[in-house]
Amino acid sequence: MQQAELIERIKDLKKKRNAVILSHYYSRPEVQDIADFVGDSLALSQEAVRQTADVIVFCGVHFMGESAAILSPEKTVLLPEIDASCPMADMAGLESLRKEKEKHPGVPVVCYVNSSAAVKAESYICCTSANAVEVVNSLDAEEVIFVPDKNLAAYVASRTDKKIIPWEGHCPTHHQILREDVLKMKEEHPEAKFIAHPECRPEVLELADRVASTRGMIMYAKESEAREFIVGTECGLIHGLLKEAPEKTFYCITPYACCPSMKMVNLEKVLASLEKMQHVVTVPEDIRIRAKEALDRMLAVKINR
Repeated sequence: MQQAELIERIKDLKKKRNAVILSHYYSRPEVQDIADFVGDSLALSQEAVRQTADVIVFCGVHFMGESAAILSPEKTVLLPEIDASCPMADMAGLESLRKEKEKHPGVPVVCYVNSSAAVKAESYICCTSANAVEVVNSLDAEEVIFVPDKNLAAYVASRTDKKIIPWEGHCPTHHQILREDVLKMKEEHPEAKFIAHPECRPEVLELADRVASTRGMIMYAKESEAREFIVGTECGLIHGLLKEAPEKTFYCITPYACCPSMKMVNLEKVLASLEKMQHVVTVPEDIRIRAKEALDRMLAVKINR
């Protein structure tokens, strides 16, 4: 089936099902292009709440679909590729987290949204890469357990007086971006600003002109007077950057900055999910309620930007 026909069939089924398509910035460009809304993981879940659609087709990995199901239990959430999992989220298990909490009684757990619903439910509060520092500083505690990303934990630790107890997890895509990659690209593009996601290694972030979330990187690029940017995150963001700042030039930090899980969703799988209403994401109610409490606490934190 040709791409144009695929897109038309998706549009028809979307109307029939009263569905909305949400896509993460790291998805394939053609998937981003057919989405009703493109954003980072939390913004997409919040958009799922705002939408009046009966069906949410979530083009992303499993924890993102779970987050939408947590916040919008009355809607049907479909994941086009059920095997699209986040390696970093998989590095934090429920029993392991419980054991860690036993080692530090009374210490609150701050949970990055890149985690399973069960881990969110076992945590006190969630955070995103955009608000992690503010979330940690909002807590009435001298130390916190930060799960599951040790690189984001190190970034937060450098910007707070609180003691951060990090989890030994990481995003493989961001973690394999090396200091040498940055230095090489800076030498090749001396006029370019280097923007980086806080899931990168600390020694990489030290070289950044701006450290920001995916959406924050787009806003910085749009507002900056610079014309060229070296992009230190998953390569899919460049599609979004070019859409919002087409007059500027963006260089992917390395061809290896590509998340295989995020690229598993394609137009054929989006169509199949709508045709068959398959791969429904569900979260047990007891877990959903507790996970939502952690997300609600995060949403109550005021961000001064």
